[in-house]
Amino acid sequence: MSHHHPTQGDPVAATDAWFLAQGLTYFVPEKRASVRSALSRRRVLPLLGLTAVVAVAVAVTLPFLDKGEEYLPAVLWTLLGVVATWYALTALEARSIVTWALARTFGSLWTLLPMMTRALPMLLVFVTFLFINAEVWEVASWLETGDLWLVALLFGTMAAAFLLVRLPEEVDRTDDDVDEALLLHATAGTPLEQAARELVDDPDADPASYAEVGGYERWNLILVLVVIQATQVLLLAVTVFGFFMLFGSLIMQPVIVETWTGGKPDTIPFLDGIRYLDNISAELVKVSVFLASFSSLYLTVSTVTDETYRQQFFGSVLHEMEQAVGVRAVYLALRDRQGAGSSERSADPTL
Repeated sequence: MSHHHPTQGDPVAATDAWFLAQGLTYFVPEKRASVRSALSRRRVLPLLGLTAVVAVAVAVTLPFLDKGEEYLPAVLWTLLGVVATWYALTALEARSIVTWALARTFGSLWTLLPMMTRALPMLLVFVTFLFINAEVWEVASWLETGDLWLVALLFGTMAAAFLLVRLPEEVDRTDDDVDEALLLHATAGTPLEQAARELVDDPDADPASYAEVGGYERWNLILVLVVIQATQVLLLAVTVFGFFMLFGSLIMQPVIVETWTGGKPDTIPFLDGIRYLDNISAELVKVSVFLASFSSLYLTVSTVTDETYRQQFFGSVLHEMEQAVGVRAVYLALRDRQGAGSSERSADPTL
């Protein structure tokens, strides 16, 4: 949602291209029509049927593999996630939305540093007490790999569900206070810069009345926020995992692990005899994964509910969302003026 120079020619067509370049795929009417078709029963039911057949095949064959049964719930859960993600990225036209959001996240990693210095210390103090706790080691060490995978999926799914419940509130705030000044500011440097001035100067036009965002376009903005938020939380969770692996390799002597878990630690043979590295065990990895997964849920809730976190997480993104809402309002007003929007507005409930 960065600035581009105004494009010559038809401003509506140029704005369609601008929307696509900014990860606002569902703001383009043709893309919305394609997504609506992809969500029809005629398209979704065969996919669900095929997924069910594959799930049954996996459920039948996996128990015959070594320790296959313990992986079954996690594999099926992952299969559903992979199918849903694949369908969203292809048929639901979400690839460009996700690509833009990821590029936006990794392009501004430096903004993560101040947030890390705010979020991580409290988290690490809290979770470090769990790390040096015999009960946590006992629970984690007895978890089979498939069960640990399932626990990580559970925490991840809960975090995603929380985002999907709370982030629409952030999006709904962006279209509350749209006025003509915001429209002129939002369209500066876009193909609609000139059209916005003309519409604002026209006493009969009211482009600000088109500001309310609903339907697929609202979900476009929510998806951008979800991807950015989830990626940042995932990076923080990986940082927590790395910290505990390092911390554990320094302090978790095999004799302590054996006392806490009731069995000799499952160490890595080729690291034996190397100072500190010989403290790395399967139990340490399990505890680190368990606490990193828990941290992802904790961080997700904190960043959305704490006002300071929210400002750091969403500050710059919400400015870009306001720009998207402003450009869309002028775009719809212009389409109506040209006569192209009137029939679509009556036919398309998502506008």
